[in-house]
Amino acid sequence: MARTISIGAQGYEDMRANGYFYVDKTGFVRDWWLAGDQVTLVCRPRRFGKTLNLDTVRCFLSPEYAGRGEALFGGSTSGRAAPRPIARPCGRCRAPCPWWP
Repeated sequence: MARTISIGAQGYEDMRANGYFYVDKTGFVRDWWLAGDQVTLVCRPRRFGKTLNLDTVRCFLSPEYAGRGEALFGGSTSGRAAPRPIARPCGRCRAPCPWWP
């Protein structure tokens, strides 16, 4: 089945819920979190997915989405790498973290 290419959708949750076509960059979120950098500069050209990446981080770490990890990230790169539900306490910064054992 062909997926719809959404123009202007910037919310990760909406993209997943509506089945829109998108490039899976959840691996970037996982790699960024595990790197432990204090500062990250994300520079990309216009219309290159900066807002969608930040919204993906919000969905990944926000307690608002606790218990919905499979619905949001199942089948994505990060979902395959870390299938545990989101919003687990993290020892590094006390924020919710899907990869903390």
